[in-house]
Amino acid sequence: MLRQFASRRATWPTVTSSQLWTRETADRYDAEEAESGMGSAAVLGPTVDFLAELAGEGRALEFAIGTGRVGVPLRERGVPVAGIELSEHMAAVLRRKAAEETLPVTLGDMATTVVPGEFTLVYLVYNTITNLLTQDEQVECFRNAARHLGPGGRFVIELGVPPLRFLPPGQVAVPFDVSERHLGFDTFDLVGQILVSNHFTRDPGDGSYRRDNSRHRYAWPAELDLMARIAGLELERRVADWDGSPFTADSAKHISVWRKPA
Repeated sequence: MLRQFASRRATWPTVTSSQLWTRETADRYDAEEAESGMGSAAVLGPTVDFLAELAGEGRALEFAIGTGRVGVPLRERGVPVAGIELSEHMAAVLRRKAAEETLPVTLGDMATTVVPGEFTLVYLVYNTITNLLTQDEQVECFRNAARHLGPGGRFVIELGVPPLRFLPPGQVAVPFDVSERHLGFDTFDLVGQILVSNHFTRDPGDGSYRRDNSRHRYAWPAELDLMARIAGLELERRVADWDGSPFTADSAKHISVWRKPA
């Protein structure tokens, strides 16, 4: 039944190591993002402004579009948006918000799936490049972005800076959230460049905790720049957040823009 929510499925093999999101996770995703603030106007406003300016009069393609947290408001801004999404369940939630003819979605992985047409903007938000657990797959993601871009088009990634400076010798975990309803910490495999994001979320009803975790391959900005060069893209801009604030040694994340030469 879920296949009705996405118009087409990639016909080539999926090579990605990304975790496939379940129906249960997809159904609660928007509520959890709203609670965290990621779905707020304060976050989405600058994000959509930034992306709409880069898209200009052209089309935008979101890799791993999920439930449409960014893609739907960007489409409402007037930018034609298409998406690629690995999880049928996440695409099903998106389809409750936007019809296929308004925001087409192709089921497949962001490293190899190709959708029709040419785009002025391809973007990948919220650390999702790290869902690809090998360097080779991350390189293929950059190549896939370049494949979809017309001359002068941009590829944008939002990604946290690995917080390894907070790891004293012998420590392998870094907390990122300690609140009444949620405890979160990352553990690190420094040799394999893998982090596991661990979440303990409190049920407000009975007080019990649900445990979730996900694996990610972290990457430094300089490593991404090399991936971009391999794909034929050039770094155009790097800022600390969607509001355009300067990227510094103390920045917790970056928004990077690479351009395909005209």
